[in-house]
Amino acid sequence: MAILAFLYIYLSVFAGSGWGEVEMELIDRWAFQGERIIHGNPSGVDNAVGTWGGILRYHSGKITPISRVPMLRILLTNTKVPRSTKVLVAGVKDKMNKFPSIIKPVLESVNAVSCTCEQTLSEMASDTPTPEHYNVLEELIDINQHHLNVMGVGHPALDTLCRVTLARGLHSKLTGAGGGGCGITLLRPETECLVVQDTIQDLRDCGYDCWETSIGAAGVQQHSPLAVKEEVLEVLARY
Repeated sequence: MAILAFLYIYLSVFAGSGWGEVEMELIDRWAFQGERIIHGNPSGVDNAVGTWGGILRYHSGKITPISRVPMLRILLTNTKVPRSTKVLVAGVKDKMNKFPSIIKPVLESVNAVSCTCEQTLSEMASDTPTPEHYNVLEELIDINQHHLNVMGVGHPALDTLCRVTLARGLHSKLTGAGGGGCGITLLRPETECLVVQDTIQDLRDCGYDCWETSIGAAGVQQHSPLAVKEEVLEVLARY
């Protein structure tokens, strides 16, 4: 916490009214160190996308930004189930060693899902997004979630998330390491506010935390405390 406080003071005093590339890279590097403490050997994706925003491609250890991506509305749900990334990664490796002829095709299919998703997002950014684009994204979300369950990184709490949101016509999948943790739910542009509010309440009734946010938005930014919503301040106060 002392390091983070120092970093905040440094950026506030020396960066002036806005942060440049040097300051952003500093945030990225320190965030990565935090990821190392928590996860051991992180990919660097979380700290990179949290710092720079947008959508990134991660392939063979290389992270590259995807240009011209649409902003997607989502629900972000925290199941509050603790998990260890190290343990989950080790579990997938163990399955790969035991059943290579089964798990390898699953991983190849996951890659194909990612490529199809990237192509769809590119089409949505180049043109006006259509209902068919969202149909494809919803199918990919479902397929990916099934793949992740096969790989052993699912959890009953995430199954509940998928079931509850599907009852409202929405599609969800885990995000991050899995094994609990968080999941995302895609919201179409035409999704009515009442449906969103009812879904959030359904998930809170399950004991989860849930917020509406966006994918493809800007990364880390400076905010005056007066400009931050009260519910966000309440969440930050927990940590």
